[in-house]
Parts: sequence; structure tokens; C-alpha cells
Amino acid sequence: MVKAVAVLRGDSKVSGTVTFEQASESEPTTISWDLTGHDANAKRGFHIHTFGDNTNGCTSAGPHFNPHGKTHGDRTAETRHVGDLGNIETDAQGNAKGSVQDSLVKLIGPESIIGRTVVTHAGTDDLGKGDNEESLKTGNAGARPACGYQRRSCAQGYKKSTPQWAMMPSQLTPP
Repeated sequence: MVKAVAVLRGDSKVSGTVTFEQASESEPTTISWDLTGHDANAKRGFHIHTFGDNTNGCTSAGPHFNPHGKTHGDRTAETRHVGDLGNIETDAQGNAKGSVQDSLVKLIGPESIIGRTVVTHAGTDDLGKGDNEESLKTGNAGARPACGYQRRSCAQGYKKSTPQWAMMPSQLTPP
């Protein structure tokens, strides 16, 4: 089992965590999120972006992760970026909590999303149906109020199979 976690923060009040779990390369990845601070009762674009760089805020994350050179689409569409996760839906307090499984998003293998950035957007993702060029790139999802770099985290069996020099300091076990 491989697990990655992104802690989302930004220039706005939006924050939270997104967790990814995958048992093997052939299994789907479970994506779970718990976010606060969005507008109430809204749909907001939710994507994995190419770079794990947040040095200049969320704009440093680059475009959606798209190793296959496809156009933007819905998370369930055959034609989509790997990083297209659709929209999250907020409740009356602006919180979003949920979970989905995705067979295109991988933590294991050459197209791993570990080390990339998760972004929640200020607008609704039109899922590539906006009838314009930007829709086919970004879904017209708007600004990036919060983002987080994905780090591999400790999951069952991970400490035993990974040398301590390859772990984050918080994952080390005492001798």
C-alpha cells in the first residue's frame, strides 16, 4: 500500500488535506479530501498539476498533469488529463469532504503523481465542455486559492521496505 498526502494552503481561507492510497499499480487509487473555507453550496475545480513547486504560490504548480497529451475532461471521461479530478462540492458552510476511486491516477509506476501539486480552484470546472480553447486546457476553473505538494506518507509495510535514508524525518523509527 502506497499513500500520499497533500496539505492544501494558500492566499485565501481555503485549506485542508487530500489523501491518495493505492494497493498496487494495477489497482485504482482512492482519493479522499477534507477541505474548508470555500464558498457555500458550490462546485469547485479540483486537479493535480504537473509541478511540485509552490515557491511562487499555486501558480508555480504549472498546468494539469497530462502525460498522455489529451484534452481536459471530466474525471470519468475517457479523454482527460490524468490530473483532471472534476469538481468537489461544498456544503452550506463551505466545507467539502468526500472520496472517489480513479484508475488513471497512479501512485506506483512511471506516471506517479507523488511529488506533484493538488490544486483546488475558485470556480467550477466546466469539464472541457465550455466551447473554447481554455476549456480544453483548464476547464475554465479559475484562480487557485489553495494548493499542496504531495508527499509520500507512511502506510502499512512502507517503513519495513524503505531504507531509513529515503524517508522523511517524521517517518523514521527509533533503533
